[in-house]
Amino acid sequence: MIKNILIKPIVTEKSQKLINERKYIFLVYKNANKEVIKKAIEDMFNVKVEDVNVVKKYSKKRRTRYQFAKTPEKKKAIVTLKEGYSIETLKGV
Repeated sequence: MIKNILIKPIVTEKSQKLINERKYIFLVYKNANKEVIKKAIEDMFNVKVEDVNVVKKYSKKRRTRYQFAKTPEKKKAIVTLKEGYSIETLKGV
């Protein structure tokens, strides 16, 4: 259950700059809380997590050609690692 919390890492120009500050951004499921995200990161990557910040992106109405549709809701976790730890698999992506 814990390993199913993380959907994928978010790899953008801004997220690559945050790696220098030991911050990594992940897309997570909507029902995940900070404690569960922290445990999942520590178990999956064998690191120590200092802090977890969560950002919710709510859905919006968008007009399509024939009807209205909604964009999907998303939840991002910004994970700060303790000094001396890093996630090597995300640096070269």
